[in-house]
Amino acid sequence: MTKTEELTRMASQVRRDIVRMVHANQSGHPGGSLGCADLLVALYFDHLRINSASFSMDGHQEDLFFLSNGHISPLFYSVLARKGFFSLSELATFRVIHSRLQGHPTTHDGLPGVRVSSGSLGQGLSVAIGAALSKKLNKDPYLVYVLMGDGEQQEGQVWEAAMYAGSKKTDNLIAIIDYNGQQIDGPVDQVMPLGNLEAKYKAFGWSVIPFNGNDMEEILQTLEAARQQAFKGQPQLLLMHTEMGYGVDFMTGTHHWHGIAPNDEQLARALDQLEETLGDY
Repeated sequence: MTKTEELTRMASQVRRDIVRMVHANQSGHPGGSLGCADLLVALYFDHLRINSASFSMDGHQEDLFFLSNGHISPLFYSVLARKGFFSLSELATFRVIHSRLQGHPTTHDGLPGVRVSSGSLGQGLSVAIGAALSKKLNKDPYLVYVLMGDGEQQEGQVWEAAMYAGSKKTDNLIAIIDYNGQQIDGPVDQVMPLGNLEAKYKAFGWSVIPFNGNDMEEILQTLEAARQQAFKGQPQLLLMHTEMGYGVDFMTGTHHWHGIAPNDEQLARALDQLEETLGDY
């Protein structure tokens, strides 16, 4: 089995985790989680230089990942658990009161793998820039990654941060935008069109690579290209085109599944389309 095939199998299992977690407590955000599953699986199971057995908040001498669009926490928790940051059985506590697996990731309960509370959209890029500059000051030759949503680009703080990173040549920073064209109130182009994101980031001094975020081989190639381009004078934006709800036909390509849970029948339909490859939690 090739690496791409192994990662694709893991992504299918992660998607099963997502729909089961959101269904169990009838709360959560399945659409964006499903769409970004391939990326996070590629990052955590192939690309990031990390050690899940010795997690530390400072992240010295390892790559860092920050999830800015924290509402896709079901995906984040599934990947962290399957990577060994915490027990797989803990996924059953998603959004249960007093659980460490809150609806948006938080830090006060000390969940391994989570370095910043997120979900207040617009803040993640600023956090990642701070971490990247800290690594530079400490002569730490590792990279900082941050994932944002496309609707999140409507936040003014994102553009202050983008301008800052470009002006300071924060070239150990790799930002990723999930460009699925959907947000909670409808299509992005109807809520507030973003214009030409590639041109905008380039105008702020960033290098930009568009890619298909639901093609595992293309994801791996893009992440490697970004690593090779690091430390060459520019922050990088990976403009990732995905389909919201990818992997489940009735959830695909619509904002309606941004933040609602499937019922019993819908869960069964979703699981019929997602191969169980590693065993459900």
